[in-house]
Amino acid sequence: MLIKNINGVEEKACGCESPLIHWGKYSGQSPSLCPVSECLNTLEVGAQVQKENPKDKGWYIIPLCLKHNAMTGDSLPVNDKIELVSVKVRKACGPRTS
Repeated sequence: MLIKNINGVEEKACGCESPLIHWGKYSGQSPSLCPVSECLNTLEVGAQVQKENPKDKGWYIIPLCLKHNAMTGDSLPVNDKIELVSVKVRKACGPRTS
């Protein structure tokens, strides 16, 4: 699947400690490596992305390494087994308290 890092904030941050923790909470996955094809870097951030699919304009969170998180606007091929978590799920977390 192809995604683009949009590096934006669609809505206020949730009560989770970080976007990466938020992703893990709702994806049920716990990989240690970046899901970008042929990348062996460790996960460091939860990135906001969109699928490269004109029919799906949703915003999602996926884990990425710092190198790929910095590649805003570039097409990134990611493993099809990685779960994309909608940023809309943030409403279920409650507001950030700090």
